[in-house]
Amino acid sequence: MSQIAPSLVPFLVRRYLRFDKNQPFISITAFLAFLGVGVGVMVLIVAMAIMNGMSKEFENKLFVMNYPLTLYTTSYAGIEQSTLEALERKFPHLIFSPYLQMQVVARFNGMVNGGLLFGVDIDRELRINTILKKSFDTESLVRFKSTPFHLIVGKTLKESLLLGKAKKLDLFFTKLEPTGFVLSPTMKRFEVDGVFESGLRAYDNSYLYTNLKALSAIRNLPPGVYDGIHVYSQHAMEDMDKIKEALKEIPNHGVGIEGWWQQNGNFFSAMALEKRALFIVLMLIILMASLNIISSLLMVVMHRRKEIALLLSLGASAPEIKRSFFVLGSVIGGSGIILGVLLAFLAMGFLAHFPIISLPADVYGMDKLPLDLAMTDFLGTLIGAILIVALSSYYPARKAASVDALAVLRNE
Repeated sequence: MSQIAPSLVPFLVRRYLRFDKNQPFISITAFLAFLGVGVGVMVLIVAMAIMNGMSKEFENKLFVMNYPLTLYTTSYAGIEQSTLEALERKFPHLIFSPYLQMQVVARFNGMVNGGLLFGVDIDRELRINTILKKSFDTESLVRFKSTPFHLIVGKTLKESLLLGKAKKLDLFFTKLEPTGFVLSPTMKRFEVDGVFESGLRAYDNSYLYTNLKALSAIRNLPPGVYDGIHVYSQHAMEDMDKIKEALKEIPNHGVGIEGWWQQNGNFFSAMALEKRALFIVLMLIILMASLNIISSLLMVVMHRRKEIALLLSLGASAPEIKRSFFVLGSVIGGSGIILGVLLAFLAMGFLAHFPIISLPADVYGMDKLPLDLAMTDFLGTLIGAILIVALSSYYPARKAASVDALAVLRNE
């Protein structure tokens, strides 16, 4: 038996993988199982890459307007310059951008649109806001910094007000001023220096940027007082706790802090749930394909009962027969997994270089399909597919090993 063992398993695997002219349906079923596993793995990998890419794309866009961390005042006194400077000394690896904000109504040629005006230190803001940075050229940046009442608006706001090439825009503020016998909203005419486009219509339609000096003057605030501070951090969750501890020692009038995941927690939780549900549903494709592996191996067992019984009578052991059929199923399913991985990378490469699937930019904020395959998703797909193939191969292999050699040889 020791002489049979080394060569019996590969011999049987090669023999049963050949096309059987007498029973072609068995070979066709095995081929369909191979294709099914391959297609299932391909679809699952590509789908996970698309879901991850969409999530990363939305995350990057929301980072631009929401920022990794945001400090906000919890009192009317605001956040003072001394607090900002203390934070910068304690966390030199972080980028801080103070801001003021105020609700406004923009008017042009009788058309109005509500929005949120941010007063920013433009040098600091451009270090963390790449979208805003793209809206400036050298000349417009100099004007924006040198004179106070200049404005950067979103593309959607510009289109909704039909600004065209106009350079003047009236803003009405919630602050009231006495005019005669009534109180009227404060109105100020700003010069439009540029237009930003984040790809998200909600932001492009409602966000406006000016400098700190302009908004401080309108609100009659002293220099060095802010409504909040935007913070750029590569490790936001860790730095958030550190900043909280630091604020207990740094003098302030009340400062709160929140992260991007808190501002958009429901959105990203929904995407994560959708991704998990899609993974489970698409894994069922591989499970269905594995049923073909079971049926193919069971048909081989039934068709080769005499051969199995003869091998057992000649000295082959039941574990060898079991191992042979398990390896046979693993070869069919494993080769399908390899095919699926190759097809998945070919498909992702094709989609990346040839944008055959276009997205409406006004809905998704992007015009081509984003692809970003995470290693965890890739390994999860491989491990899940391997487990399904192994389980699908085990039962037929066990059935083959349980053939009663004496009964088969006597009756068949």
